[in-house]
Amino acid sequence: MRGLRRALRLMRVFIGATISAQLEYRANFLGALMGTLVATGTSLFALGLVLGQPGTTGVGGWTLREALLVTAFYLLTSGFIAVFIRPNMSKIAEAVRTGNMDFTLLKPIDAQLNVSTRNVDILRFPDLLIGAGLMVYAASGLTITPSGVMGGTLLYLSSLVIVYCIWLALSTTAFWFVKTQNATELFQGVFSAARFPSTAFPAPVRAFLTVVVPIAFITTVPAQALLGRLTLTQALASPLVAAALFAATRWFWLKAVGSYTSASS
Repeated sequence: MRGLRRALRLMRVFIGATISAQLEYRANFLGALMGTLVATGTSLFALGLVLGQPGTTGVGGWTLREALLVTAFYLLTSGFIAVFIRPNMSKIAEAVRTGNMDFTLLKPIDAQLNVSTRNVDILRFPDLLIGAGLMVYAASGLTITPSGVMGGTLLYLSSLVIVYCIWLALSTTAFWFVKTQNATELFQGVFSAARFPSTAFPAPVRAFLTVVVPIAFITTVPAQALLGRLTLTQALASPLVAAALFAATRWFWLKAVGSYTSASS
């Protein structure tokens, strides 16, 4: 418990320092906001193209409002990646290349926690607000129960763990390959499919997005939980996948750290 309090205190210090530094360049906020609006417009435009086809009233068995709920989870997750994950994961390769990883490993704090929480991009915070706003709008036209909200929230937290683990695993390969940008960009390309319900895709693609790259667990499953459509088996799958990925990623990180040799040695 004491260690947890210490870790949370350090996270507050890290976040406070990065926010202070970013607020010195407030003009960048406008550029970040424009990027957010473009990304949101792209997602809504893609959904509109599908629903705009003659005779189309839904996407993969989902109505417009229900599909908007999936898109909202996608935008909210994209905001989480932009604010909390990418600013940290993108620095791992640089730290390995320059030898600054030495200092990270020598500090009296868990190295994985350090590299995962040290930076935030406060300029992309509007991404989170737009995702949350779209979710409220979509849910306002649907029948949502308190149990659905609880289930959707818990499963969405599991989905954030899944996203974190995928990004950390890809970034950890920098201990061997240094440049990992192509891998993370490839994941971002696959992740863009999460703006649609998984049932909108053919069965082989749906299986790929569920088993190989668990994209369906990130947006479709929380939306199903919110709508009260999940079975008990489906509801248990997401936290089990998240727990398995976290354990595997932790092992992979420790193996990478164990094989690390300083760039200055």
